Amino acid sequence: QVQLVESGGGLVQAGGSLSLSCAASGRTFSTNVLGWFRRAPGKERDFVAAISWRGDTTYYADSVKGRFAISRDNAKNTVYLQMNSLKPEDTAVYYCAAGSSVLTSRDYHYNYWGQGTQVTVSS
Repeated sequence: QVQLVESGGGLVQAGGSLSLSCAASGRTFSTNVLGWFRRAPGKERDFVAAISWRGDTTYYADSVKGRFAISRDNAKNTVYLQMNSLKPEDTAVYYCAAGSSVLTSRDYHYNYWGQGTQVTVSS
């Protein structure tokens, strides 16, 4: 059974940093795109970032470009999201996603999803 488990969420003040991790088990995703999405209260799920299977190409939502960095470790079957200069509008549940064959912001390309981790940024 495939599982994606996020960790690293929490409460941080505006301007602070958090680092999220997502560990996959049940199969390897070393040849698939991995991504992060988020859902803010009362809003739909939005794309945050994605990374190619080699880790050499990344793709970010405009809202996080320059502040967030996605990375991966295929040996550990894990994807990371380093979040800097956090803003209150970054408050959301963050989900990792796996299984896409294309570097995309479209959530329907991803076959596997984690349960999410809460990130709260106070002003």
